[in-house]
Amino acid sequence: MEIVVVSVAALFASALTLFSGFGLGTLLMPVVAIFFPVEVAIAITAMVHLANNLFKVALLGKKANRSVLLSFGVPAVVSAFLGALVLGWLSVVPSILEYAAFGNQIHVSPLKLVVGMLILAFVVLELSPKFSSIALDKKYLPYGGVVSGFFGGLSGHQGAFRSMFLLKAGLSKEEFVATGVMLAVMVDTSRMLIYGWEMSGQHRGVEWPLVIAASVSAFVGAYLGSKLLKKITIRSIQIVVSILLVVVSLGLMSGVL
Repeated sequence: MEIVVVSVAALFASALTLFSGFGLGTLLMPVVAIFFPVEVAIAITAMVHLANNLFKVALLGKKANRSVLLSFGVPAVVSAFLGALVLGWLSVVPSILEYAAFGNQIHVSPLKLVVGMLILAFVVLELSPKFSSIALDKKYLPYGGVVSGFFGGLSGHQGAFRSMFLLKAGLSKEEFVATGVMLAVMVDTSRMLIYGWEMSGQHRGVEWPLVIAASVSAFVGAYLGSKLLKKITIRSIQIVVSILLVVVSLGLMSGVL
């Protein structure tokens, strides 16, 4: 059942990324978290995200700006390691609150609380016109790599900060897209090393059938989305998606999910 649900979610999430303003990881991870612990859901989503971006790299990778890859990408890779390590540490911290609800004992873990707060924060940022218009000077690229990489490793939320720093990097439209995809692959690859190491240490196997099915579904979703709509942000869809993400974030923060 989880393979079917996650695959369908990956298809729609991938299609929605073309016109909702949110990234694949932001939309897919909450669905995966319904069936798996949050730290495992983040790792599975990272695999699907990486596979999806590798497909884009094959198409656009040659147009990436090498100087930006170095100045932004190297700090991002290092910070992604740190973010992934923090995720692993949070996953073993005991619950900070327990209460009875719906006939069950609810446990609020630090990890769910942090990830829920991050989802909520990034929904607010994505909906904020002021935030989307922020473009920082090119000299701040290394700092952008640190911020984007850390949150990428911790929860997978890296795109919003990455775009904010790349907008002033003097890149053409093709370079902007290609460089963003390459940077996402760099962060995904580095954090996957930590995720894999921690999962093996906890004797957790990778759900490969689910990862493969979700990855293929994401490819199909991206293709169908590109055929249906141009890559623009449709406010009504963005608001609906935002409401759903807020519900999920509150569910995680309260321990219900």
